[in-house]
Amino acid sequence: MHLNHLNLTVKDVPATRTFFETYFNFRCTDPKLNDSLSVLTGPDGFLLVLMNQRFNDKENHTYPDAFHIGFYLDNQEAVMAMYQRLQDGGIVLEQAPQPMRKTFGFYMTFDSIMIEITTPVKE
Repeated sequence: MHLNHLNLTVKDVPATRTFFETYFNFRCTDPKLNDSLSVLTGPDGFLLVLMNQRFNDKENHTYPDAFHIGFYLDNQEAVMAMYQRLQDGGIVLEQAPQPMRKTFGFYMTFDSIMIEITTPVKE
């Protein structure tokens, strides 16, 4: 058994879809684009479902403080390149890459999603 998809609620489905397509190599598999729901497939086949937060029946539109998703890259150079690519794309980054526990990386937020981009530090 393996985890094969994650459903995230966001304020702006089209902008978040474009963000994941542009920076994380996801591709949209929806036959008709809309602002309510998008199904994205990652390079490894993982499905990321983006759903507009208006579908939250209990009107809970926030994630817990420590909730985040993470991307592990191959090395520190790849982390630095991703950081630069995001900056060049106009994405607001509040933290520069740095040593964190036994990794090297950074956290960022897009829409309401905290994202970790990191690589293990070889000891």
